Order: sequence, then C-alpha cells, then structure tokens
Amino acid sequence: MKGSLKIGKITGIGIYIHWTFTLLIVFIIFSNYRAGQNFEQIVWSIIFVLSIFLTVLLHELGHALAAKRYNIKTKDITLLPIGGLARLESLPEKPKEELVVAIAGPAVNMALAAITALFITIPGTEVLTIQLSNGINSSNFFLNFFIVNVWLAVFNLIPAFPMDGGRVLRAILSFKFERHIATKIAARIGQVFAIIFIFLGVFINPFLVFIGLFVFLAAKAESEYTQTKSLLHGYKVKDALMQQYNSIDAGQTIKTAVKMLLDGQSKNFLVTENSLSVGTLSRDEIIRALAEQGENEIIYKVMKKDLIVLNADSALESAYQQVQEHKSTLMAVMENNKLIGALDTENILEFIMVKDAQTKSNYN
Repeated sequence: MKGSLKIGKITGIGIYIHWTFTLLIVFIIFSNYRAGQNFEQIVWSIIFVLSIFLTVLLHELGHALAAKRYNIKTKDITLLPIGGLARLESLPEKPKEELVVAIAGPAVNMALAAITALFITIPGTEVLTIQLSNGINSSNFFLNFFIVNVWLAVFNLIPAFPMDGGRVLRAILSFKFERHIATKIAARIGQVFAIIFIFLGVFINPFLVFIGLFVFLAAKAESEYTQTKSLLHGYKVKDALMQQYNSIDAGQTIKTAVKMLLDGQSKNFLVTENSLSVGTLSRDEIIRALAEQGENEIIYKVMKKDLIVLNADSALESAYQQVQEHKSTLMAVMENNKLIGALDTENILEFIMVKDAQTKSNYN
C-alpha cells in the first residue's frame, strides 16, 4: 500500500505501518491534553493504543497463519488507524478452509482476553464504570486491554460480510449452497447490518457510519466478483480469446503506433520482437510517450515489459483473477508453444455479459 513504511517481517510476511498512523498518535496527545490529562496519563494512552495495534497485528497474523496451512500465502500486513489489512494471494474456496481462516482472527483476540483474565480481577458493573471513566492508567491498563480484545472478537464475528463473521456465515452457507449463492446471501445480510451501523452512527457514534458504508460497498463488490467468477467457472482461456488482434514490432516508433491507434478501434497492442511476444502497449502509454519522448521514440523503450502469458487450456476464472490482481490490459495466449491469440479485460467482460444473458434466458 502506498505511503506505508516497512517495519519488519514475520514468518516471511512483510509488516507495514501506514503514515496516517502517526496522525492517530498526534490526535491522542492533542485530545488528552485538551481534556486536562497529565503527562503520565497521555503516555499510558499512547502505550494502550500501541498495544491495541499489536493486538490487531496478531489478529491479522492469525488469518495469515491459518491461510498458510492451506498453502495460501499472505503478501503483507498493513496497520492503519482503523485496523489491520492482511493481503492474501487468494481466498480459500473450500467452506471448511474459509471457516478456519475467517475464525482464526477473532480466536486470537479471545485467546489474548483469556490470558489477560488470568492476571486481573474483573470488578462489578459500578466499580467497572468508575475505573473506565478515569482514562487509561497503570491500574486499569490490563482491564481495558481485556475488554478491547473481547469487544474486537465479538464485533468481528458479527455476520456482516465481508467482516470475519460474514465470512464465517458464507463458509457455513457454502456447505449447502453454491459459493456465489452463499456469497449473495451473506452479502445481503451484511448490507442489512451496514444499514443498522449507519443508523446507529447518526445517533451514537459517527465512526459507525464509516464502518457501515465500508461494509455495504465491500459486500456489494464481493458479491459481484464471486458472481462473475461463477459465470466463468468451467470455461478455458481458449473459449474467450481473440484470434484477431493488433500487434506491433518493438523496433517501430511511436509515430507508427499513433497511426495504428487512429486507423482502428484497438486500444491495446501486443508488442513482438523476432516473432516473439515481448510486451504490450496501451493507448495511454502511446499518448504519454508521444507527449514526453516524441513520435520518434522506439516502442521497446516505452512498452510494458511484464507480459502475462496464458496457456490456452488454463481456467478462464484464473485468468480473470490475474487481470484483477495485475491490472493487465492485454495478455498473450499460447498453445503448444505457439501464439494463438490474445485476451484483454474488455474481452473477458464481454464474455461475462454474454454468459450472464444466456443464463437469464435459460431461466425465462
């Protein structure tokens, strides 16, 4: 994530902290100072926040290590002012695996709460209210730590997809329904909770409005993505490839690329060298090179060199996932070490539209 500083690595997973985290520390110092707290109370507040983010890190590591058990790698974990973000290379598809990975994070919080409970005395409601109203200090630090971990576990297990509880719900539903149907049900339930969060946020805490909006939009996006993958399931790359595509030699100039761009409808070109595919060139790259280097610049110097090469018999849904992850505009398709076509984002989306229309017509 841009604007993040790497602070270390745990079990091969890069740990990053976003620059906005410093703003949170500044805000805590400023708000505590305005509330009239002394230096010691401010220090304890900062230590407490840091301990909570350590908890968040352990929560995300719980997900990561559970995913590792199923050979799913975690790219990195980033700590943000609103929590943590673990980027998995892929999501577990099997219900049992998703259930384990989803519940691993809250389980870490419950374990931390259970360990903390061994060393503290939990007072009655009246005394508890008094202790918590005095801010963070040496006498109630671990009590607050216990309460926050219980709250994090319970809150994350609310069945509001795509939160952990929503993923647990989808995993349970997936034992009975197809994954895209289970996702749709979980997403709808998640959006109901999102509306509740927004409503409560208006009257109780504005932060809940932010959480509600995030849950609502994320649930919608996840549902659409899963539905899209279900439409591609069972198809191969060769079912959607373009046999008619435009290519351009790496030794040609931007002037030639501009002419090809204006002569047809193509916005993306496969770049070849000695009859081999070596990269891609998009409309935006052509315009940028024209403005910055001029029309006589060689295409090889401005093309995108990290070309993705697909096997014609590869799963089309895997190709779609690669497009999403790498934001590739054009990919070469090979069969028996021979270039047989190309595949781009627009072509996959058109294939999805056709299959969606056919599915709907079959129901009518």
